[in-house]
Amino acid sequence: MAKEQENNLKINNSEYGRSFYMPAVPGIEKLFTRGIPNGSAVIVEGGPGCGKTIFCLQACVHACEKGKKVLFMSFEEPENNLRSHLKMFNFDVEKFEKKGLLRLKRFNALDIARSVEALLSEAKKELLIDVQPILVPQDFEPDLIFIDSLTSISSAFSGESNRFRIYMEQLFRYLEANNITSFLIRETPHPTHIGTVVGGDDAAVSFLSDGIIVIYNVFYEDGERKRAIEVLKMRGEKINRKIVELQIIDGKGVVIYPDKPLKGKYVLT
Repeated sequence: MAKEQENNLKINNSEYGRSFYMPAVPGIEKLFTRGIPNGSAVIVEGGPGCGKTIFCLQACVHACEKGKKVLFMSFEEPENNLRSHLKMFNFDVEKFEKKGLLRLKRFNALDIARSVEALLSEAKKELLIDVQPILVPQDFEPDLIFIDSLTSISSAFSGESNRFRIYMEQLFRYLEANNITSFLIRETPHPTHIGTVVGGDDAAVSFLSDGIIVIYNVFYEDGERKRAIEVLKMRGEKINRKIVELQIIDGKGVVIYPDKPLKGKYVLT
């Protein structure tokens, strides 16, 4: 298992000198040619209960196993809840926290919205805000950042969607400038790209992101329910464009079955 995780998380150099990151989630490697280009901002999207947070927590801990410094920013669950989730799947979270590789931190989205408003008022030019004072702890320099969730941040900017878009533009620029690979969770009641009009904040964030990974709840005609995953978009990488089965297994976490594409009559949510 350790060897498999090592292979799944390896960094590959292309002929153009760009490196790639592969989340250590069993089966995901077959959905990519090389992996996620380092420094990419990736949306992890899906409905309630599909497994977005577990997917990201699992990738987060396995990155720490390879010596990467990881910041997991939660705008919903407190830190102890996240630790409990990780322990359910036998991930030794305290070990990485003690080593200084992992920082689990809960943020208040309203604080960010107020800080953005104050910075914009002070600058008087909407594109001069600095996201670092209201985003990353000053005493921690992460290689990867996980944000759970963009939905909570967007809600804090209620009635001020223009402010939210400005903040997101600056956030993506900050991540790019610091070459930080990031996973940004977004909860959607319905997939935003299959037969639904995409607009507003969702469209802006999708456009700014380098990649989109979608995790689905799948409902079959006979009443059976499953989960599935699709890599919808990844700039700079050739992806395997199919929807395949995903399971969350007790004591193990997320497992992807790249050779099991969805079949039959089903609805994706």
